[in-house]
Amino acid sequence: MSEEYNYREIFAKAVCGKGRKFTQDTNTVTPTHKPSSILGCWIINNQFTAKKRGDVVQVEGSYDINIWYSYSHNTKTEVVTETVKYHEEIPLRYKDKDCVADEVVAKAIQEPNCLEATIAPSGHKVIVQVEREFLVEVIGETKICVYVNPDGCGDDDDDDWDYDVDDEEFEDLDPNFLIGDLEE
Repeated sequence: MSEEYNYREIFAKAVCGKGRKFTQDTNTVTPTHKPSSILGCWIINNQFTAKKRGDVVQVEGSYDINIWYSYSHNTKTEVVTETVKYHEEIPLRYKDKDCVADEVVAKAIQEPNCLEATIAPSGHKVIVQVEREFLVEVIGETKICVYVNPDGCGDDDDDDWDYDVDDEEFEDLDPNFLIGDLEE
């Protein structure tokens, strides 16, 4: 058999591109009342979709910022909720040019998280610093080249496994292991 027939091209699904991006944003939230102090800030309901566009993956999503604050000289409290939309372009660092991409997988490595919430110098708004991080993978069909053994796998490959039990292995068995202590 000639050497050129010892290789085969196989189509397989594989990760054809990867990217990762860490982002810090500043969002401004306007509560109903002038805040006296910030009692807490949580970010919930992160939802996103991802699509490949050229050499980047675009992630579009939104989350809710919930701010618990006091007002009227710290005599009353209220929670204000605001939905924030975001758009990320994550460059693909690893790319397989021969891949026919058909699926994008995006994972939030760091869900949107509040780093700090402070009252703006004007006193009527709250400034929220948020961090988030995404990992994206582009999955598609690609070709791999494999060597084929001209002799095949051989007929006696199963004989290479040693299934026999030696007498020495029986000596190490505990006779009460399965039946337990019979003196109980």
